[in-house]
Amino acid sequence: MATQAIPGYRGYRMWQPVGSQRKWGGVTPEIYFNKAIDNSRLVKVEDPQRAREIRMFSIAAAVLFSFIMIYAWQHLSSIEYGYKIEAQKIERDALLEQNRGLRLEEASLRDPDRIEQLAARMGLVSPQAGQVMHLEVSVDPSAPVMAKANGIRVVDSWQ
Repeated sequence: MATQAIPGYRGYRMWQPVGSQRKWGGVTPEIYFNKAIDNSRLVKVEDPQRAREIRMFSIAAAVLFSFIMIYAWQHLSSIEYGYKIEAQKIERDALLEQNRGLRLEEASLRDPDRIEQLAARMGLVSPQAGQVMHLEVSVDPSAPVMAKANGIRVVDSWQ
């Protein structure tokens, strides 16, 4: 409701409706009086019970906030760890597939028939009897091995 100030009694201002609202039509008008109140001499009295209530409420709110933040941190960490686990599973599957491919490639490269065909293309022949020397295998693989040189000949290259 729009109002305007009109001069009143002893410096007080009275308010009355403005415009078409002046015609009250039998309704009691709303009149507001503006009274200056000076609260400068009022002193606030300390209320220890109210201060204790506010302190307890603040502590309870801080504890509740801490619990909520810890829960949110744990929840978000679990989601993050889930993503990391999935990424590592995908990486593990890719590495297993790569390992399987490398084992197949190794098996195909070690195929004796393939090696014979390559040797024949290069002009190599099968070894004669006595040319192959088998190495001695020790019974205990963790036992120390003594190096020895048997049947080694030195060939002069300038002859």
